[in-house]
Amino acid sequence: MKAPLITMNDGHQIPAVGLGTYQIRGGEGLDQILTAIQDGYRLLDTSTNYDSEGIVGEAIRRSGIPRSEFFVTTKLPGKYHHYEDALMMIQESLFRMGLDYFDLYLIHWPLPKRGLYVEAWKAMVTAQKLGLIRSIGVSNFEPEHLDKIIDETGVTPAINQIEIHPYWVQERMVEADKERGILTEAWSPLGRGSDALKEAVITELAEKYGKTSAQVILRWHAQRGIIPIPKSRNLQHQRENLAIFDFELTQTEIERINLLEKADGRIEGQDPNEYEEFD
Repeated sequence: MKAPLITMNDGHQIPAVGLGTYQIRGGEGLDQILTAIQDGYRLLDTSTNYDSEGIVGEAIRRSGIPRSEFFVTTKLPGKYHHYEDALMMIQESLFRMGLDYFDLYLIHWPLPKRGLYVEAWKAMVTAQKLGLIRSIGVSNFEPEHLDKIIDETGVTPAINQIEIHPYWVQERMVEADKERGILTEAWSPLGRGSDALKEAVITELAEKYGKTSAQVILRWHAQRGIIPIPKSRNLQHQRENLAIFDFELTQTEIERINLLEKADGRIEGQDPNEYEEFD
């Protein structure tokens, strides 16, 4: 089973669901990524800060599947936002993963208090021209951050990867991305912990469609035009997370899930205007 493809604003295509690799590490993590690949995952999302770039690259090599079939994403750490540092880190990550190019490279956090994200973006534009990256994007950017990099470079991100789950619906940001022609990806798409999976509306819809609670939530993302990046070490869950394209929620059902949003629904400490990524 493979996810359908979505065309980004630069003409490149991205799978409609991916595998997150946060906290997936070492030899055990390598096996978990390999099983996901065997089950059809082609969008593999990592980050220098996840310490999983090496095993993602190794899994691709061991899979026996051509590199061209994969869509590999990684992210720039905050300490490398200076132009030259960013260019060097992009190359370092390619060497770590044993790849010639990235399909997508993201600025992990804007870190507006430091004010260097435009410099980082300019480095990524350069790296794209050099052929090191096919598509460039951002993560955790607010509308003012998006507008600043677009205004200063004339280059619009292909993707904005942000926190979205039933307790943090992010309609404001999804619309802001859409207005700028940017696709939205969701990190932590099921939320942290299992509380959202147990909500009555979710379990009711899971029973109605003969699906799991996680599949209902991931389908909710997909129908909102969002690419979810669920992380799972569990083989059965990996398979289920990919099998979300054979049923459809009604608009009323989507709106019912939206009502689960909480004022304090964001994962603690993850406000893009305040978050400081010192590592």
